[in-house]
Amino acid sequence: MNTPILALVCLLQCLYTLGLHFHPLDPLTPQEINKTSSIVKNSHLGNLKDLTFHYLDLDEPNKKQVLRWLSPNPFKKPPPPRRRSLVVVRAGGQTHELIIDLEISKIVSSRIYTGHGFPSFTFIELFKASKLPLTYPSFKKSILDRDLNISEVSCIPFTVGWYGETTTRREVKASCFYRDGSVNVFTRPIEGITITIDIDSMRVVKYSDRFRKPLPDKEGNDFRTKHKPFPFSCNVSDTGFEILNNRVKWANWKFHVGFTARAGVTISTASVLDPRTKKFRRVMYRGHVSETFVPYMDPTYEWYFRTFMDIGEFGFGKSAVNLQPLIDCPQNAAFLDGYVSGPDGTAQRMTNVMCVFEKNSYGASFRHTEINVPGQVITSGEADISLVVRMVATLGNYDYIVDWEFKKNGAIRVGVGLTGVLEVKATSYTSNDQIKDCVYGTLVAKNTIAVNHDHYLTYYLDLDVDGNGNSLVKAKLKTVRVTDANETSSPKKSYWTVVKETAKTEADGRVKLGSEPVELLIVNPNKKTRIGNNVGYRLIPEHLPVTSLLTEDDYPEIRAGYTKYPVWVTAYNRSERWAGGFYSDRSRGDDGLAVWSSRKREIENKDIVMWYNVGFHHIPYQEDFPVMPTLHGGFTLRPSNFFDNDPLLG
Repeated sequence: MNTPILALVCLLQCLYTLGLHFHPLDPLTPQEINKTSSIVKNSHLGNLKDLTFHYLDLDEPNKKQVLRWLSPNPFKKPPPPRRRSLVVVRAGGQTHELIIDLEISKIVSSRIYTGHGFPSFTFIELFKASKLPLTYPSFKKSILDRDLNISEVSCIPFTVGWYGETTTRREVKASCFYRDGSVNVFTRPIEGITITIDIDSMRVVKYSDRFRKPLPDKEGNDFRTKHKPFPFSCNVSDTGFEILNNRVKWANWKFHVGFTARAGVTISTASVLDPRTKKFRRVMYRGHVSETFVPYMDPTYEWYFRTFMDIGEFGFGKSAVNLQPLIDCPQNAAFLDGYVSGPDGTAQRMTNVMCVFEKNSYGASFRHTEINVPGQVITSGEADISLVVRMVATLGNYDYIVDWEFKKNGAIRVGVGLTGVLEVKATSYTSNDQIKDCVYGTLVAKNTIAVNHDHYLTYYLDLDVDGNGNSLVKAKLKTVRVTDANETSSPKKSYWTVVKETAKTEADGRVKLGSEPVELLIVNPNKKTRIGNNVGYRLIPEHLPVTSLLTEDDYPEIRAGYTKYPVWVTAYNRSERWAGGFYSDRSRGDDGLAVWSSRKREIENKDIVMWYNVGFHHIPYQEDFPVMPTLHGGFTLRPSNFFDNDPLLG
């Protein structure tokens, strides 16, 4: 083989290998994280005091470039988007945003952020803040006055939100707990003490010891089970699944899975195989949890500030835990690692933070028995087998189980499970009969009030149903009275019909559910089935959607305005991914989904994003103590005239 031909063969092999192993939305590799860190440290920022990395992720590449690169036509494949990293650091008391081109090892954008809000906390900052009270003289005296042993005290820093202050600083408020041999730390609060800590200076700036309450008993609060995990297996199909780096292929699905410090699991470029054309068709470009909101309903001084936005304040990915075989995932699941940046900018490996497995629901994905064929009873069906991508994030007392479940019928089920331990306050009450005033929760054990609260998980769903040009259609069910009995030849007096409304602007894309029967669809008005229906996917909530009950002028609601509607649809903008704004800590509601939606951009036959809130109003019950059985919620994205018939039949 002559030299030019050999060179061409090598080039083609390299391009083929690149296509197999590279994806433009791949998370930053450890090498890329460390390279980014090195470039920042060698810049002018490296000489500033207290340089700390708070965000280091892939700079979202241009969507059109990504889709062109993913085109199945190898002769029209352009170069992949440039690998760039987006970095947020704190140094010298300021927040710096940088974009780094990793291909030329250069900072291509640098600015100081001067708006409202701050980046997420690092675990080192939170750890130092948790230890600070233990050496603070006033706190040591309070502990001594209560006849407690300070070596058995654990303090936990909580974010403080925003309550109309014109000037804010990076603060937390620490609450403390008395272990005394108990491993369920949150169940034994030392009530009455609040310690305000300035994070940048790492000093106590305000101390309050207002009252005392009896410590809840340590007996009966152990959350550890006495039962051994039972081996179970869910790899039940005859094909299994393939994982090549971040690409997953299973049955009639292929998609990309990633992991970031802020969102945790991300699903990208999900496509489903059309059994008629034998070609993959686009369903979703990008999907992940965008933000949470967990406001507690106790307005007293020690509790009012507990209104957590965990993803922006701490990070879902940074809070992901090592998944346990036989507890979190079946024994034959495939486990995946993730990488995040540490406070010093170096790559940190997070082991087994995702798992992928096949699941048998032990039901039928479809079935039918036909008895009307003379002399025969015909039964057919197919087992409901799906593929699950799972992550668990532990944020303080709560554990969130996040599932992305792909089904052979073309549906995507997104599930969330809430478990963990309740956040409680100490009380003098030992019986419900003693309670005469408002305690803002439920007496779940002696001297223990579990406080009422909400959970909202806002999902970012960049659906591309058979292409970018999509619309939101509200299929409303309307009652019609029969007015001409002669025409219908029927005694029936009424029926319901479907009236479809297409949302024109983002104002139409804010949807309250539950007041009238309606189905929400994302359709592609440019594509039709063979018999003329617009192709689409519809949203199916698993329970009646929950929206915030806080008043619109309440400060936590101003920050989390995205919880006023369960469904939002906005025009696509690659910078708009975080429902509470990019800087959630101490934010003021002037950035985020509610603000973007007010711009009245057109959303008909456009590249659009659906946002859905999985919400829970949590009234605690005694069965939730000392550990809470998992509470489930979620939604399904189901094909609706997307295929020409049932895809399960092939």
